[in-house]
Amino acid sequence: MAKLRGTRLGAFRAYSFGFFICLSGFLFGYDTGIVGGVLTMESYKRDFGYTDNTTVAAVMVSLQNVGAFLAALGIFPISERFGRKKTIQVACIVFILGVILQVIPSHSLVCFYIGRFVAGLGLGGATAVAPSYNAEQAPKEIRGKLGSGMQWLFALGVMISYWVDYATVKSLPVSSAQWQIPVGLQIVPAFILGFGLFFQKESIRWLAKKGRYDEALANLKWMRADDSPEVMAEFNEIKTSLVEESRAREGFSHRELLEPANRYRLSLAVGVFLGQQCTGMTALAYFGPQFFKLLVGSSSSNLLLITGLFGAEKFIMVGTYILFFSEMWNRRPTLWVAALLMSVCFLIVTVINNTTPVPIANSASPAGIATVAMIFLTNSIYQFSWGPVPWPYASEIFPSRIREVGTSVGVSTQWLFNFLFSLVTPYMIAAWGSYVFLFYAALDVIMAGLVYFFLKETKGRSLEEIESLFETRSASEVEDARTRALDRISEDDVADVHVTGKVDRR
Repeated sequence: MAKLRGTRLGAFRAYSFGFFICLSGFLFGYDTGIVGGVLTMESYKRDFGYTDNTTVAAVMVSLQNVGAFLAALGIFPISERFGRKKTIQVACIVFILGVILQVIPSHSLVCFYIGRFVAGLGLGGATAVAPSYNAEQAPKEIRGKLGSGMQWLFALGVMISYWVDYATVKSLPVSSAQWQIPVGLQIVPAFILGFGLFFQKESIRWLAKKGRYDEALANLKWMRADDSPEVMAEFNEIKTSLVEESRAREGFSHRELLEPANRYRLSLAVGVFLGQQCTGMTALAYFGPQFFKLLVGSSSSNLLLITGLFGAEKFIMVGTYILFFSEMWNRRPTLWVAALLMSVCFLIVTVINNTTPVPIANSASPAGIATVAMIFLTNSIYQFSWGPVPWPYASEIFPSRIREVGTSVGVSTQWLFNFLFSLVTPYMIAAWGSYVFLFYAALDVIMAGLVYFFLKETKGRSLEEIESLFETRSASEVEDARTRALDRISEDDVADVHVTGKVDRR
């Protein structure tokens, strides 16, 4: 691991900003986890007066994912024009408006659904822009670790939402406040993120891209808490890379994504996020109580407690992976081995649950304990593989010329697959019971085979080496563009950056 250079204050500012901006991941996680518990509350069912639990669960989650998908797909032009700070702040305002629509005492499912969709727009916008903002501020030595903070804060949000659900059910009487408090608490982190951005610096790289070099340099010096030649060298490197990218993207067309090699890359980027949903663990995050009900009985009083422990395990395992294992294991074997192990776990759950007596109300049976333990084991495997790995992989496989648009398409499909699986999972639970685990076991086997035969290994490889894996001419084209860009930047130009921050592009 590369040692972080610079001052201690600079390191503190980098980690503080990285943790702060990852609050968008916390929002995502909290919103994901809160749904399953709310749907089990008698107060929620009474206030909205519905009988079709399956449809309400499917629509509640899927509408939010539709909003997030649309926002993630269209947010980047807005972010490029108005900056990272303002874009995320507006996204937070939209999210808060959506939450308000959900908690107002209208007793109308339509109003609640509209609130879910609006909140999804804000959530999708914030989670799409925050990783770029984080990467553009972070020192390169810790950029990967700070980027992984999104997954960790997501897990923290899921865990806290589970325990908030559990606490309100145990401590409050059956009333509207019982479900309004868990849902309404989402406003707090959204407000902290949106308001706190007034005290954060705008993206250094975005300012430089817009020609606002003095501001970019001032922000860089503040973030690093340093005014040394190393900081000036980093600023010059940012300038040089922007010119390189500009030259490399001359004549770019979105149709290039459909060229054979790039089509393969795009298929892999989309495929890893599809595989992430095929593991079944995102569905478990959304509908944890409903899944555990299949294993320990519908009348168990410990459904929310088990779900809370499930969330705590998720947070601990993600943190363990990020801190100790993220740069140790290759991507490809990690994914296909994990998929097979998860398939075995789900198969065991299915067999036990369908060959043992139905659990007695509010009693722990050996079969119930065994199946829950297997789900927890599956969760651990997921947090070390399919949970974090698709995010860096989707950006590593694209050349710089198409990385932004390719990664954008890949990540936005994550929300699309979220929508599809969240829509059908409640119906599968209602129709198939515990055989839904067998369905996900089969998908895991299929994904293991696809990863083994088609996924390219990227860990530890340079961009040029990754290019050679796909046997394209893009590497040489990008290198030629880089050479041309560097030729345009003479020593006088670089010296001029120190004074004016401007590069002559004649």
